[in-house]
Amino acid sequence: MTPPASLITRRRFGAAALAAGCALPLAAQAQAQAVCGKPVYLTFDTGHMGVAPLIAQTLARHRVQATFFAANERTQEGDASLGEHWAPWWRERADEGHEFASHTFDHVYWRADLPGEPASFRVQASTGPNEGVVRTWSAAQYCAEIERAARRLQEVTGRKPLPLFRAPGGKTSPRLLAAARACGHAHVGWAPAGFLGDELPSEKYPNALLLERALRGVRAGDILVAHLGIWSRRDPWAPAVLEPLLAGLIARGFCFRTLRDHPDYRGWIAAHGR
Repeated sequence: MTPPASLITRRRFGAAALAAGCALPLAAQAQAQAVCGKPVYLTFDTGHMGVAPLIAQTLARHRVQATFFAANERTQEGDASLGEHWAPWWRERADEGHEFASHTFDHVYWRADLPGEPASFRVQASTGPNEGVVRTWSAAQYCAEIERAARRLQEVTGRKPLPLFRAPGGKTSPRLLAAARACGHAHVGWAPAGFLGDELPSEKYPNALLLERALRGVRAGDILVAHLGIWSRRDPWAPAVLEPLLAGLIARGFCFRTLRDHPDYRGWIAAHGR
C-alpha cells in the first residue's frame, strides 16, 4: 500500500534534515555551536508533559540548551508539572545548563485591563483551584503569581530562574507589561517564524508542513516557542518535528542559546541580579 503523500513528505524532510545535521562529528558540531554567529533561542512552555522525556533526550543528543517557561499545569502522568513527580526531571534539566522562567503558577490568562488607578486586570486561570473563574487582580496580585512559579522553579531546580516571564497565550497589554516590569519581570514573546505550531490542529497543520515552514522561515535572532505537550493536538509535534528541526537548523549554520544571552534581555538580567 502506497503511503499518503503527507507521510512521504514528512519522511523526506525528517531524513534529509537529520542526515545533514549528523554529517558533522559531535566535536565539530559542538565547536560550530560555540563560535556560531547565527543564534536562535529555543523556548518551551509547560503542557501535559507527555513528551517532556523525549524533548529532553533530543536536546541532549544535539547539545542544545533551551529556556523553559513553567506553570503548574495538569499532566498525563503524576501530579502537576511543577509537582514532586516532575521535580527530578526539572533538576536534570538544570544540571544540563538549561534556563528557567515563570509562566505564572496557575497558567493565568490576562483577559482585559480595567479602568482606573491603580492598575487592575481581569484574569482567568486554566489550572489550579480557580480554573476557569474570571477574577479581578491588582498589579501586586499578578506579580505575586509570576513570583509563585519562579519560587517553585528555584525549589525544584536549585537555581534562580531568570527575571523573565511569559504570559499564557502570549496575551498581554502595555499596562500589564509595565506592572510586571515594575516588580522585576520582563515579558518574552516569540518571533513570527518562531511560532512552531505545536498547539495548532494537526488536521489543518500537519507536522511535515510545520517542519518545512520553520526550516524555511527561522532567522538569526528569532525566539522559538513550543510546548511540553498539547492536549488538543492529535498528531503530537515533538516526536515528528523536533529532531529534524534541530538537525536542519544546525546544518544551516544556526546555533542555540538560552535567553540569558539574548541581546534584548542580557542587560535586564544583569540589572536584576539573577
